Amino acid sequence: MIDTPETHYAKTPEGLNIAYQVVGDGPIDIVFVSYLAGIEVVWDEPVYARSMRRFADMGRLIMFESGGIGSSDPIPLGALPTPEVWMDDVRVVLDAVGSTAAHFVCHGFGGHVGIVLAATHPERTASLVLVDSYARAMRGEDYPIGYPPEVRAAIIDAATRDFGRGGMAPVLVPSRAGDEVLRRWFGRWERTAFSSAMAVASIEWVLDLDLRSVLPAINVPTLVMNHRNSVLFPVAFSEYLADNIAGARLRLLPGPDCYLLNENADEVIDEIEEFITGARPIYEPDRALATVLFTDIVSSTDHATSLGDNKWRRVLDQHDLVVRHELDLYRGKWVNSTGDGMLATFDGPARAVRCAQAIVEAVKPLGIEVRAGLHTGEVELRGDDIGGIAVHIGQRVSALAGPGEVLVSRTVTDLVAGSGLEFEERGEHELKGVPGKWAIYAVKA
Repeated sequence: MIDTPETHYAKTPEGLNIAYQVVGDGPIDIVFVSYLAGIEVVWDEPVYARSMRRFADMGRLIMFESGGIGSSDPIPLGALPTPEVWMDDVRVVLDAVGSTAAHFVCHGFGGHVGIVLAATHPERTASLVLVDSYARAMRGEDYPIGYPPEVRAAIIDAATRDFGRGGMAPVLVPSRAGDEVLRRWFGRWERTAFSSAMAVASIEWVLDLDLRSVLPAINVPTLVMNHRNSVLFPVAFSEYLADNIAGARLRLLPGPDCYLLNENADEVIDEIEEFITGARPIYEPDRALATVLFTDIVSSTDHATSLGDNKWRRVLDQHDLVVRHELDLYRGKWVNSTGDGMLATFDGPARAVRCAQAIVEAVKPLGIEVRAGLHTGEVELRGDDIGGIAVHIGQRVSALAGPGEVLVSRTVTDLVAGSGLEFEERGEHELKGVPGKWAIYAVKA
């Protein structure tokens, strides 16, 4: 057994305490992201602990547990962390330890946070490593490689029946299937990470995530790895990741084991070390994933005519103050004015939607109404301005909205699943200058 490193806490803007550990003091930062995390018990398993120590030998190893997991503050069962929230938890920890950019090594379900973070904050992502991960788990008409419904049911049934007893150990680490000590440790690892109800709800959540639309926005050095005979994470999942992340390298590993819990772990870490230490220098990004928000004052010409130029200018000034106040509250960035409205960006789609709702309500005392539209996609960074097709889509979505209405694209609804936001279908629309038809949704008040 290796001594457990000291656990520290970083506080989110909402007051939630996020548990983390730092091991080593090398020149680079490496964040290891695993869905179970279990930072208090990983050091009790010799093989796993040795793997973590190898990362610490490369640089400064940072491990954390998102809200609701392990030693971090609990969260309500109905408020599971979305990829956006999980990403925010990582950033809080990075800020707490003074890390400006890190190499993210993400395992299994932990790949979700790495995917979203690398796309949204490339300036903080030196490189991305995805080991036995996926962008989408479930099968669909346009995604035949996913799990069929009966596999989803079997996974959830196994989690419900065996959670906390190490029943998944033989599936995840078949080479040690007869190791009773590992099975007992694995059960304690599960119990330390989650309650049984939270475990089942979390597994349902990660199985239903779909982050495929985010992959084209990743522009950092990326290594995708997959064990050839993994039962839970088929090679096709990683092949899809590598095919849809620009410049990604795919490395297939021998054997069926998923976790770094066997002798094969050294081969995995050898590959990661070569990739990380030979990575290209950190660069200034020119593209990033963002949620764009357009707002527009309804019937602005009529207002200007009835009030006169001077009074209308004062209303516009008050409008801008109100909007900037709401943007500050929801961590949005004012990009520019669009005459009778504005364009803003957010690094999280759920905050963007809630900010749009807040703006709609906040401007009503001024005697005006606004419409709003949102889309999440890759934008071009042009100094303080932005460009690209995602901006055009957001503007076209906004133009479809009625007074006091917030409309979003399908991409937004996919990325805020689990946030508690509700939507109504508004049909498919052709957006001027944008290929294809786009499903549009209205945010329920």
